[in-house]
Amino acid sequence: MTDEEMMRAVCNGDQSAYKAIVTKHLKPISHYAYRMLGSSRETEDIAQETFLRLWINATKWQPEKSSLTTWLHRITHNLCIDHLRKHSHVQTQESFSEEEAEPNRQQSFAQEGDRGAAEKLQRAFRELPENQRSALMLCHYQGFSNKEAAAIMAISVTALESAIARAKRALRERLVLDGIDATTLLEELH
Repeated sequence: MTDEEMMRAVCNGDQSAYKAIVTKHLKPISHYAYRMLGSSRETEDIAQETFLRLWINATKWQPEKSSLTTWLHRITHNLCIDHLRKHSHVQTQESFSEEEAEPNRQQSFAQEGDRGAAEKLQRAFRELPENQRSALMLCHYQGFSNKEAAAIMAISVTALESAIARAKRALRERLVLDGIDATTLLEELH
């Protein structure tokens, strides 16, 4: 079944279609929330709230305007931003490890023997302002196009591109201060 077919079924109260959507979209939604919040407990809460809103508001999704994954990421983005603003959140590392979230990226860093540099990159990433972190994450980690990411963030494509450029510049500056060759680590973001 396509997302559109499953969502029509959800609108009719089909719990098996709902479960299929959750199964398909839970991992990317959780990764996005984790990268925004840095806490596995809060990630779980945001993911649950995202899918609860999907169930309650299924009829509001407009497939002609956005894909289901874009719509779900928009809900998650808004929940994360609300949470960060409400709690003036300082990011923390908990039991949900970065290796679970980004296994291929972590393996490539480990193979290069540069685990400390990877951890510094992750720390620098978490220190970015929420709009820069979100823009970079949506385009480079979640694989959205600039247009899709801008729609999720409710900003223009130009503003998104500016946020990405500022994020890359801030990461490069932070890594240089930490004595890390930023070129190697940031190559994956191009």
